[in-house]
Amino acid sequence: MTDDVLDPEIAALLKRGADGLVCAVAQQHGTGEVLMVGWMDDEALRRTLTTRRATYYSRSRQEYWVKGETSGHTQHVRGVRLDCDGDTVLLTVDQVGGACHTGDRTCFDARVLLAEGD
Repeated sequence: MTDDVLDPEIAALLKRGADGLVCAVAQQHGTGEVLMVGWMDDEALRRTLTTRRATYYSRSRQEYWVKGETSGHTQHVRGVRLDCDGDTVLLTVDQVGGACHTGDRTCFDARVLLAEGD
């Protein structure tokens, strides 16, 4: 991988949406806890792979953002996997602080649609 372009072999595996983005799921390393979902384009993925700092693309702001850059709630990337369809990236991370923009540990605590055991 060069410093300024996503490895062409990796880029060829990605199946991007019409907006050029793939879904990125962040999961806590070691526990498997699902923390959050974000979006990446080739550049965000390249930055993530190069720096090991989770970098996403904001659809609403139309800009890149590094998780924790302003909040201090960082994600150190331990591993990156691509799903079988090539349309979702799984990041295993060491999360410092809350992953959710609300400050919660995970974005998946607020609304339980079906509780385990129901």
